Amino acid sequence: MRSNIKLGRFSGIEVGLHYSWFLIAALMVLSLGQRFRQINQSWSTSEIWIAALLTAALFFVSLLLHELAHSLVAQKRGLKVAAITLFALGGVSQIQDDAPDAKTEFWVAIAGPIASLMIGFGCLGIALGLGWQRSTEPQTPVTAILVWLGYINIALAAFNMIPALPLDGGRVLRSIVWAATKNAGRSTRVAAGLGQVIALLFILDGIWKLFSGDGFGGLWIAFLGWFLLDAAKASYTRAKVPATGIRRMRVSELMSRGCVAVDLGMTLQEFVDVYLLRTSQRCFAVKDQGRFVGLITRQEVATIPPELWQKTTIGAAMHPFEELQVVSPNTSVRDALKVLLHNNVNQLPVIANGVLKGFIFRSRIAQLLQAREGTGSLAAFRDENVVRENA
Repeated sequence: MRSNIKLGRFSGIEVGLHYSWFLIAALMVLSLGQRFRQINQSWSTSEIWIAALLTAALFFVSLLLHELAHSLVAQKRGLKVAAITLFALGGVSQIQDDAPDAKTEFWVAIAGPIASLMIGFGCLGIALGLGWQRSTEPQTPVTAILVWLGYINIALAAFNMIPALPLDGGRVLRSIVWAATKNAGRSTRVAAGLGQVIALLFILDGIWKLFSGDGFGGLWIAFLGWFLLDAAKASYTRAKVPATGIRRMRVSELMSRGCVAVDLGMTLQEFVDVYLLRTSQRCFAVKDQGRFVGLITRQEVATIPPELWQKTTIGAAMHPFEELQVVSPNTSVRDALKVLLHNNVNQLPVIANGVLKGFIFRSRIAQLLQAREGTGSLAAFRDENVVRENA
């Protein structure tokens, strides 16, 4: 998850926002405005909306503090942290190194929920000091802000402690299993497997609530479940890497050498009509006068409203080359997978001497892992020159 807007650096960690943050921030402000109006109708309109804006801003500050707790403990334990990104579902700390032992994994994981609990109980304590009585609605905008922040941070800590990867509770569970079994890979598979089960339960619950009339609430739960399922699968895939022995394989043995190129000035409407709807290709190299300048995938197209496709060029929607994570043909497949998972992307350009040689796909590595678990044959993977990614 890369940030689109950089906010600065703290302790050497880049802090930023993803565009999706603004959507959830707007929805939160509207929801809080309605909530505060219900609490006390004597409050003026300006008081209500100022309180809603301030509450939403402070909530995201608390999310940042949650992630900073993870990151600062990770740094103290000798791990490298590249960035913190706030997005629609919360925040993510991009810790680039794996925990070397169960104790490090435990303290890095538990730091975030502890920070959220401290913030939550601290806010409720201040509200009590200002005259708020438990089991009653707050009577002033200040206490309303503090009470909401208190309960939401306690709920955030509780949710994150669900024992399933990639949540903090899953990492705590992983550390406990790791300490008991002395096997990091097995502990990750246990926590990630439980994560997939819980994610599926979220999806089923969300679908049930959606068709039971809950509407947006059910859809949100299902979407959250889908996000957790995808992340849990990624964790499970990563856990299988050391056992497969693919660390000796190089990207050049597995990458796609057939790369479809599109022109920088083509409109998204032309791109969709000519390429996306007629091929199973998932990502495309963007060229300007024969030079590779970026990458565009279905995800970038999906972020642009369809009514703007006719007026938006590929160049305006693509990921520029300078912002892309890349690997070389000599990079090990294991290291390439690590980059894919750390950056939560599905493909990486393979560059040698400034020239695009092809792509390495996360799904391709997953296929390799499955093949080695089954027949163990690599011929089908090594002999292909062109990789097709399913839509």
